[in-house]
Amino acid sequence: MIGVREPLFLLFCLLAIPVFFLTRMTVGRLRFSSLGILPKGAATLRARLVWVPDSLVALSVVVFGVALAGPRLEGGSTRVQREGIAIMMAVDISGSMKALDLATNGVEDTRLDVVQDVFVEFVEGNPDDGLEGRPDDAIGLVSFARNADAACPLTLDHGNLVSIAKGLEIVTQREDDGTAIGDALGLAVERLRESEVSSRIIILLTDGVNNAGEDSPLEAAQLAKTLGIKVYAIGAGTNGLAPVRATDPFSGREVLTQMRVEIDESTLRQIADSTGGRYFRATDGDSLREVYREIDGLEKSRVTEDRIVEYDEYYDFSMGLALLIACSGWLLGASLFRRLP
Repeated sequence: MIGVREPLFLLFCLLAIPVFFLTRMTVGRLRFSSLGILPKGAATLRARLVWVPDSLVALSVVVFGVALAGPRLEGGSTRVQREGIAIMMAVDISGSMKALDLATNGVEDTRLDVVQDVFVEFVEGNPDDGLEGRPDDAIGLVSFARNADAACPLTLDHGNLVSIAKGLEIVTQREDDGTAIGDALGLAVERLRESEVSSRIIILLTDGVNNAGEDSPLEAAQLAKTLGIKVYAIGAGTNGLAPVRATDPFSGREVLTQMRVEIDESTLRQIADSTGGRYFRATDGDSLREVYREIDGLEKSRVTEDRIVEYDEYYDFSMGLALLIACSGWLLGASLFRRLP
């Protein structure tokens, strides 16, 4: 879009009218009552175009006025600013995460394997599964069994985060086993407390019952609520018996057996409800992806759009053109259209 920076200067263009008549009234012009009394051939094309130099001078005044007004061509550009949210993922790595009930398509993936794969899709995105990724969000990771551990601080380096998430392992020592939901939630809250981002959430995924640690899950949830942190709780796996690979103590071979598991859905639901979040249940990999799709839709980064209009300025060009036209008018008036004294 073409415009001017100082439109009032366009009034200068009105001077072109008096300039034209003043140049036409200058001395050095012979007056005749009719071109018919001139000698034959006097009314030539040059005589008929004698007004051209005066018109060029007047036109130069118009262009000069436009130059003063600051002609410019609009070239709009839009800058989009995204404010991500802060997300802490708390993942259960207790012994029960060895169960194979989340696996699909006949693949013997443990619960943790499936959780890792879906978490990576949530972070990086997977269009085939409807996950857009979280490129603008600072994401951290807490793992927990008997103890809670800050595996990765809040970071925008999602490549490093994904590597750490893929490297999580289920605890193997009996003394390390357990489910410290309260400690994990409290640690995630502490990590988010340090973030200055306005929107902060925790995704808490577990397949068990709080049976270790020092903090109460509901007390940790109350702290999250006080700080304005929402908790999305996910109960992963089945209740009751779940298939698991175990080592036969007699033969030393791995055999498929059944392990009794229990999810404290009541506590997880209270945690989510008290903080303004939601509780989800995932019984296989596909339903876990659906959970993350819902969270992905609920927690969007804030997008603000600033409209910045850039202009290409043509002041120099216009001023040069005005001088060129004026000089052309003066030169023609002094040469080809020279007036007789």
